[in-house]
Amino acid sequence: MRRLTADLRAPTPGEAGGAGASYLAKWALIGLLVGVVAGLGAALFHFLLDEATHLLLVGLGGHQPPLPPGEGGTAASEGRPSLLLPLVVAAGGLVSGLVVARFAPEAEGAGTDTALEAVHMRAGKVRRRVPLVKLVASVVTIGSGGSGGREGPASQMSAGLASAVADWLRLTAQDRRIAVTAGIGAGIGAIFRAPLGGALLGAEVLYRKDIESEAVVPGLIASIVAYSVFGAFHGFEPLFGAQPDVAIDSPLQLPYFAVLGAACGAMGVLYAAALRLAREAFGGLGLPAWLRPALGGLAVGLMGLALPHVLHTGYGWLPLRVDDALLLAPVWLLVLLPFAKVAATALTVGSGGSGGTFAPGMAIGGLVGAALWRLAHEVLPSVPDSPAPFVIVGMMALFGSIAHVPIAMMLMVAEMTGTLSVLPPAMVAVAVATALVGDRSIFRSQLPSRALAPAHRVRMAFPLLSSLVVRDAMRPAAVVSAGATAAAAREAAGEDGAVVVDGEAVVGVVTAEALARAGSEDRVDALTRPVEPVGPDLPLDEALEHLAGADVPWVPVVEDGRLVGRVGTRGIVATYKATLGRGVRRVSDLPPESVLLEAVVAEGSPLVGRTLAEARLPPGVLVLSLLREGTVVHPRGDTVVAAGDRLTVLAARGREAEVRRYLTG
Repeated sequence: MRRLTADLRAPTPGEAGGAGASYLAKWALIGLLVGVVAGLGAALFHFLLDEATHLLLVGLGGHQPPLPPGEGGTAASEGRPSLLLPLVVAAGGLVSGLVVARFAPEAEGAGTDTALEAVHMRAGKVRRRVPLVKLVASVVTIGSGGSGGREGPASQMSAGLASAVADWLRLTAQDRRIAVTAGIGAGIGAIFRAPLGGALLGAEVLYRKDIESEAVVPGLIASIVAYSVFGAFHGFEPLFGAQPDVAIDSPLQLPYFAVLGAACGAMGVLYAAALRLAREAFGGLGLPAWLRPALGGLAVGLMGLALPHVLHTGYGWLPLRVDDALLLAPVWLLVLLPFAKVAATALTVGSGGSGGTFAPGMAIGGLVGAALWRLAHEVLPSVPDSPAPFVIVGMMALFGSIAHVPIAMMLMVAEMTGTLSVLPPAMVAVAVATALVGDRSIFRSQLPSRALAPAHRVRMAFPLLSSLVVRDAMRPAAVVSAGATAAAAREAAGEDGAVVVDGEAVVGVVTAEALARAGSEDRVDALTRPVEPVGPDLPLDEALEHLAGADVPWVPVVEDGRLVGRVGTRGIVATYKATLGRGVRRVSDLPPESVLLEAVVAEGSPLVGRTLAEARLPPGVLVLSLLREGTVVHPRGDTVVAAGDRLTVLAARGREAEVRRYLTG
């Protein structure tokens, strides 16, 4: 296990660019583990939510919510819900509030926001209890009829499970963040049966105007594994069934989708504002946090007596065919429903109820599309005969714009409907909606860009640090035994304290301040702070971030299980300044307008038998190394070149063909 975690923590050649066999091997293992736990978590959540819905909303509340084709296609129950419905939804909110307030307050609300905050502000660390608390709270909230989605709970649960995997593998802070980001996408992709869109959503949702490119490949691996695990329990059919015949048949229809995009963008802004106002209003009531979800649930239950469409996730109501019951309802009802769903979701999630905003956002966008189609179908020319294109594009445009995940959202809905044919009008609608939304976002923890993320701020502010490693800034470390007394440790420790060891194993660190305060006979192990060591090849920007999270001035450096030194903030800053002064650093890219070439010198090459000084190499060519019979020969002017030598040369861009001809004869 120690060897495995050392391999996973070690930097990988080519990792910055996401290439290389060792990079793929490393993230294939991490992605596999994250995907398995995310898929199992999503499958369990789906099962328990179905059971809770049948027991609470159907059995006690008297309402069967309609299900999309991929989940059985069950129709909504006829007639009004039971008069007990408000009490059922309120009780679900009360139980959720009590569980969250008692065991994990960070599990309140949508969940995705908290997962994003963990990635940005806590190096991806999520408490172990959060997935279980989120599971119970969300099952009760949504299963009793609360207007919430499954993706928020799925993303926070998967983030927590991925964090536990990172703990077990003892990943670095940077790798932990990537693993947790991949877990967010994997959980969402699995529960919506949209692995590609889910993987990209995990990387895209962190920022409003950027993408976490390092998380794309790990996210793809984790998402397809999670989707496979989830599908083994609940099937692989697209959520809304296959819709292969949905398409536009005239370019004259594209302006209608621009109008739809504008409507969805405006509704998205209203949706985000309603959630914010609800949070502020419930927070200002002065009620205990555990009681607020019950009050929100009571209000939603009362709404549900008149409009059962607002209960549960809501996307089972979306009409994809002309003869769907919702399209036969009065026009005023179809126009009212998107606003009612916004209000119900704001009451559920804004009060602290545990549920996501993604699925209600899809339902709201789809209902906006259905309402526009109904208003335009018999009045304007060239309107599609089916409402499906408007409904599907509405789902993409509303949440894709207000959550700033346009690409992921288009792919997810395409996967959920089994069709790519609506992507052209969707691109029009999403572009218009995104432009209208601007910098507004439904997620409070979503940052503008990578440059403003704590995880990348050091790297972007001090780019030289990423080209230096811990070995460059490492200093000798004083060592004391865990069983030593404070008096003995004071003699052995340096001015900054010492590394505490038990045999050869590093236990933690003891600071000089702790030793000074301790009694002479106090044991060192009682004064020790447990810290995670770093490896000597860890980039200094990641080491500095690790130090910030460790809350100590320095940490031990361990290589192959052996203590080799320590690295601290002062040493990193001193190394940075010294390197700036020398102007010498590692580089990962070639100078501009240059290429690196390698060739075996052929028998007929004019180089054979000549020294490099006599060779008259083409202009702009520099010999960097010479490999002869497996031995590296450092080239000098008097080095004689022989046939079969493998030369590595730096050449001006554009001279590749000339250099190859010269070397090979």
